[in-house]
Amino acid sequence: MDQTLPGILRAAAQRYGDRPAYVEDGETLSHADVLEHVRTIARGYLAHGLQPGERVCLWGPNSIDWALAALAITYAGGVVVPINSRYTAHEAADLIERTAARLVLVADGFLGRSQIADLRAAGELGSVAAVIDLADVRDLPGASVSPAYVEARADAVSRDDVADILFTSGTTGRSKGAMSAHRQTIGVADAWAELGGVTSDDRYLVVNPFFHSFGYKIGIVVGLLTGATLYPLPTFDLEVTMRLVERERITVLPGAPTIYQSLLGAPGRAERDLTSLRLAVTGAAVVPVVLIERMRAELGIDQVVTAFGMTEAVVATMCRPDDPADLVATTCGRAIPGMEARIADNGELLLRGEYVMLGYLDDEAATAEAIDADGWLHTGDVGTLDASGNLTITDRLKDMYISGGFNVYPAEVEQALARLDGVADAAVIGVPDERMGEVGKAFVVRAADTTLTEDDVIAFCKQRLANFKVPRHVEFTDALPRNLSGKVLKTQLRSS
Repeated sequence: MDQTLPGILRAAAQRYGDRPAYVEDGETLSHADVLEHVRTIARGYLAHGLQPGERVCLWGPNSIDWALAALAITYAGGVVVPINSRYTAHEAADLIERTAARLVLVADGFLGRSQIADLRAAGELGSVAAVIDLADVRDLPGASVSPAYVEARADAVSRDDVADILFTSGTTGRSKGAMSAHRQTIGVADAWAELGGVTSDDRYLVVNPFFHSFGYKIGIVVGLLTGATLYPLPTFDLEVTMRLVERERITVLPGAPTIYQSLLGAPGRAERDLTSLRLAVTGAAVVPVVLIERMRAELGIDQVVTAFGMTEAVVATMCRPDDPADLVATTCGRAIPGMEARIADNGELLLRGEYVMLGYLDDEAATAEAIDADGWLHTGDVGTLDASGNLTITDRLKDMYISGGFNVYPAEVEQALARLDGVADAAVIGVPDERMGEVGKAFVVRAADTTLTEDDVIAFCKQRLANFKVPRHVEFTDALPRNLSGKVLKTQLRSS
């Protein structure tokens, strides 16, 4: 198997040809069509001066154009930098600046916003040669670049070149860019597809966002490797999801537990024929045993498995299709081929193997802190391994919580709150939520003589942060509990 993204794209076009690769809103592109579009778009990038190894930021929801744009970046020798589609312009501009992006591709108008105008108003984009609307990406002028030159660029890509930089956040709240080589992005997708038995007969509804490794690598790249037909969904909508599953006979539907909980409780679900579903892979939060049982019994999904992954390793452990429901619900499965897991003396989960990131972008200190001299990635999660190697996550060393399948780092929210007039002190924790798994709760100390309200706090956060980071609850307090060194005692907040 070729271990570069241009290589597997060419192989998919040759192997699967006229079979459908993408279906969205009545448009169908074959695998051969995808390659031709990618070649054309790559010529447009090169006409804008994209050089080998330069970064291109992609800011938008799932769509055929997002997939084509991303594949064209690596075909032209560039590096894909996805940006969360719910980010504000300030958050997006920060990643663009830190990656010194040559080009920025934006789904302008998504959710009724004016992203391109907001981005330009957010600050200087010194490295950027062009900001391009994703709606125009297939029509980029590239006549000045010969087809032969594009192919030479694709030929020059190495399996060890950086393919993508996916940003996560650390305990300090500052995001970090996890770099992966082509061989890693392809290898982990291949391992996942093998364990899930994904083939060219599958129809895969991609609810997981493309800006996330589970949508990009376990979606787009899996589609190239297996020939499966992908149906990109820009936002999760219950009615649309059920209609697509029924009409298109969707077979593969991975996602966060909230997706399946929503499906099980959907009005009119009993009247829908969802029996085509055969594979569901979930994780990112504690999964109740009853949910796994109901997914199998009521949704009729033959293979329901759980997995553990993170941006720095994508997928590390995964249940197997024949595992019993209680094992699937209470564990994250065993290490996938190419990876190994162990528990440190302090209970922290450590991971090592082929799919651990190359390191963090421009941050040697953070890389050294995350990956030790023996190659073990320190995950910051506390867990146990049973005699068969099945992983159970029991706690977090970090304060991160998971809301609707997305990681939220309280320090980032706290930094935003510190900018709100009337806030003297603030701390954020995750609290249980039936639908989202966890949501944020902010403990706020008002400055003297202020009349700050809960609505004020939430409204301010909505202006500065993506929606999933915005606290759903606010509690005002006279002081935050702290230890002698000044650190907030979040264990006390959680028990209050």
